[in-house]
Amino acid sequence: MNLKHYLSVAAACAMLASCNSGKTGQTIGIDLANLDTTALPGTDFYQYACGGWMKNHPLTAEYPQYGSFTILSENNRKQMQGLIEELANGSHEEGSVAQKISVLYNVAMDSVKLNQDGVAPIKGELEEIAALKDKSEVYALLGSLERRGITSYLGTGVGADQMNSGMNAVYTSQAGLSMGERDYYLAEDEATTKVREAFKVHVVKMLQLAGFDEAAAQKGRDVVMDVETRLAKAFRSMVELRDPHANYNKMTLDDIKKQYASFGWDAYLTNLGLKDVKEIIVGQPEALAEAVKVLDTLPVDQQVIYLQWKLIDHAAACLSDDFVEQNFDFYSRTMNGTQEMQPRWKRAVSTVSGVLGEAVGQLYVEKYFPAASKERMVALVKNLQDALGERIKNLEWMGDSTKTRALEKLAAFHVKIGYPDKWKDYSTLDIKDDSFYANIERAIVWASDENMAKAGKPVDKEEWHMTPQTVNAYYNPTTNEICFPAGILQPPFFDMNADDAFNYGAIGVVIGHEMTHGFDDQGRQYDKEGNLKDWWTAEDAERFNERAQVMVNFFDSIQVAPGLHANGKQTLGENIADYGGLQVAYQAFKKATAGNPLPTVDGLTPEQRFFLAYAGVWANNVRPEFVNYLTKMDVHSLGEWRVNGQMPHINAWYEAFHITENDPMFLPEDKRVSIW
Repeated sequence: MNLKHYLSVAAACAMLASCNSGKTGQTIGIDLANLDTTALPGTDFYQYACGGWMKNHPLTAEYPQYGSFTILSENNRKQMQGLIEELANGSHEEGSVAQKISVLYNVAMDSVKLNQDGVAPIKGELEEIAALKDKSEVYALLGSLERRGITSYLGTGVGADQMNSGMNAVYTSQAGLSMGERDYYLAEDEATTKVREAFKVHVVKMLQLAGFDEAAAQKGRDVVMDVETRLAKAFRSMVELRDPHANYNKMTLDDIKKQYASFGWDAYLTNLGLKDVKEIIVGQPEALAEAVKVLDTLPVDQQVIYLQWKLIDHAAACLSDDFVEQNFDFYSRTMNGTQEMQPRWKRAVSTVSGVLGEAVGQLYVEKYFPAASKERMVALVKNLQDALGERIKNLEWMGDSTKTRALEKLAAFHVKIGYPDKWKDYSTLDIKDDSFYANIERAIVWASDENMAKAGKPVDKEEWHMTPQTVNAYYNPTTNEICFPAGILQPPFFDMNADDAFNYGAIGVVIGHEMTHGFDDQGRQYDKEGNLKDWWTAEDAERFNERAQVMVNFFDSIQVAPGLHANGKQTLGENIADYGGLQVAYQAFKKATAGNPLPTVDGLTPEQRFFLAYAGVWANNVRPEFVNYLTKMDVHSLGEWRVNGQMPHINAWYEAFHITENDPMFLPEDKRVSIW
């Protein structure tokens, strides 16, 4: 549905524009202990810039990767813990937001009750599924289960119509894979096969915990693998999902009923909470066709088993410790390499922050985000916007008519900083002292009903798609907006005492990154109003694609692990955004300091410090299993390659570190990316 670009493992943004590069008492912001001066910048810039940090911040058992982003996230969580626990220890008016936060946190923390309840919180739903007797009953149940967050054969939701961005439309998309990505079911390499075999064991163990005997659990495993493998074969790849036109197939409901005639659309949509639907945008027709075929051919008793599995898999993290631990063992330990589960308080804080996100966010902003921060951030975004505009005007490969449209789109950016102007109302969400799972399910139903009620109505362009406490940022093409929540507008990624070289390198690049998403291989296909519409001349589009292909080829050549290469097409949008962010922020940095140049400090020029600050954003240690997982699942390049994969294409980096053709990272100019 809405195609949003999130800044994963994100460096942050904050109050850069007010930094006066000539102000006395400023530091360079670079901790020299983070460097590895035994490495050469032109041989391995990531090791040179981050080697000391990686040595001094080894992975701990509860993380699949640990980086600068992790440190900020943990700091935020501790801040939220203080806010939430203060409420959890008090008494509050019934139905108030404070009371809801208190009850939900205490229910999540009550391990005694969770373990006493065991599988009981989902027993009624297991029986509801078991009561299926006829295929005609399946469709209503599918809608009802999906409304509760239990997605199986297809996923349905409401978002901006990409061809008419001012109105909301109903979308369906491929769904139903417990492991998330089709390659886990189809690929035959050793690492993937190992995960797939572990998944089979996991399904058996989870079904047994839910009360299935061994024979029934093994049958359940076979059914799950059969259904999900069939679905996976019809799924589009991560790369294919990046084509917005191919994934936009609007059909009338009458035509859908003809094309997918055996599916009980009326019962499904009604029980999902959708009424008077006239049109549906089908994301992946082949996947929907296969889902309908499976529903047609799978015996009812196997439908029961598969849907019961989807319920158990969905609920596991909210049940007793044996479910939680087995769920963690597969999805975190096996798939990601994480060795140790986070303590209960961390999981509880994250849950409350997710369920009552803007309520917690309002408390967070009041205590940790002063108004001055928002004001300075507004100025910074404008500064970077001007720099990107200058670069667009000076592009030699883009024609005048396309430049005019690009500048119009840039000027139309809707900028959201810190927190929403209007807070979400949680008065109709019931939080009770019954069970953790019941509360999560009510919250999902509440959110689902809120989403479905938007169908056919105008898009609220002031709505936020992240909570204020989130350590992240995004660009949303259908609203042409860039958003920087308060959670990332703070140290350690912005330093009020550091000079512009550091802050433009660390924070300015991130803001430039989000802006560039409006002009990456996907974002460029949307006009200034957020409509999926071709506003480029054919010649300019061809020239853009030729330049983007250089980026694809370069990243395809990167070996991230033995026998495993990066996916240049899958990561293209994020790679272009990193590239554009570097170009735009560097230009803004040079302009900001032109009248008052910064000095060389500790042997590092301001230009060198700019690139060191950028690299430091992506400093992290990562487990081998997580490298494999991210390469399959993530549209972002790994942290190492967000540095070493970008520097060879940035001319200013060569100048800053005196890189020559004798250095291993050197690329001839005609081999470098040249877009923004």
